Amino acid sequence: MTAPILQRKTQSRWERIANEILMHFRNAKKSAQDISLNETIDTDKDGNPLTLLDIMSVDDNIIDELDFKLNSKKLGQFINEELSEREKKIIILRYGLNGSEPMTQKNVAKQLNISRSYVSRIETKALKLLRKRFENSSNL
Repeated sequence: MTAPILQRKTQSRWERIANEILMHFRNAKKSAQDISLNETIDTDKDGNPLTLLDIMSVDDNIIDELDFKLNSKKLGQFINEELSEREKKIIILRYGLNGSEPMTQKNVAKQLNISRSYVSRIETKALKLLRKRFENSSNL
């Protein structure tokens, strides 16, 4: 090989190496701002690592809360649509609906001046009606 061709190949090789090094530094500079959510940023009072994920986490039960609220609203509607006044009164008293404290069957019986076993039968019938209505509404 002649000296100029060898010089060009050597120079070309050095240029490629220099180019690779520059590309490496550019990539490093681009990713310098990247951080992992699992990267430790501090420690808590007990000395445990505190990560960005710990700080940024959200309530995992948002869907459950939303489902509960929707079902509660449905339940109120079904109670009004499906139950007689006596059934409605017993369910509301027994389970503390409308902001009241839940009551025992014995206390409900005393308040309504009926037997505890009658309260139990009415409550059981009302719950079956509500369960059936819920099952039918979820199939729609």
